[in-house]
Amino acid sequence: MDATTLNIPALLARIPLFNGLAEPEIGRIAKGTREMAVPRGEILFHPGDPCQGIFLVVYGQVKLSVVSPQGSEKVVEIIGQGQTFGEAVMFLEKPYPVLAQTLADSTLLHISRQVIFDELERDPALGRKMLAGLSMRLHRFVADVESYSLHTGRERVIGYLLQKAPPATGNETTVTLSVSKGIIASRLNLTQEHFSRILHDLSSRELIKVEGRRIQIPDVEQLRHFEG
Repeated sequence: MDATTLNIPALLARIPLFNGLAEPEIGRIAKGTREMAVPRGEILFHPGDPCQGIFLVVYGQVKLSVVSPQGSEKVVEIIGQGQTFGEAVMFLEKPYPVLAQTLADSTLLHISRQVIFDELERDPALGRKMLAGLSMRLHRFVADVESYSLHTGRERVIGYLLQKAPPATGNETTVTLSVSKGIIASRLNLTQEHFSRILHDLSSRELIKVEGRRIQIPDVEQLRHFEG
């Protein structure tokens, strides 16, 4: 869809952050929002860049990552349609600690920090909503750390596949990976080689069938309870 056809107030109203705000409030926030058509591979910001607001992904995907001094990349989060990012840094009034890059041709909304701060002064309840959203993100982060610390690489891969699997037809389903295997491996705190070995091992046990980015799961419950 062309960016000029976007109904910005309607999109903002669907964000959990602004859900329940009255039409005049949404209208004021919309005035401080701009549309962005961003091609795949574009960098939205680098670590150290100042934060001027928050982003909403209307279409596409954005990768948040950190790069070590040696040049290796760790994917922190993959932001998809309907999700926002940048809230915590905006409130801290600190520079971005991560790099943000589009993984596909994307349409984004950028919501000005100033318009959000102005609305917070008018309605403190908005602050509670934002705190709830940030708490949910923190909860996911803690769950990630727990997974890296307590689960084996194979358990992480199986968990990821089951999380991304659509509802099964009977007990069979197919996962279509929306990003490259290298990005998924980084997200799961694995090397790409280790990730590929795990997929090969699960395939040799006939727990999955890999065809490019399509991964068929013949028996969801068998994979879920596999302990190997």
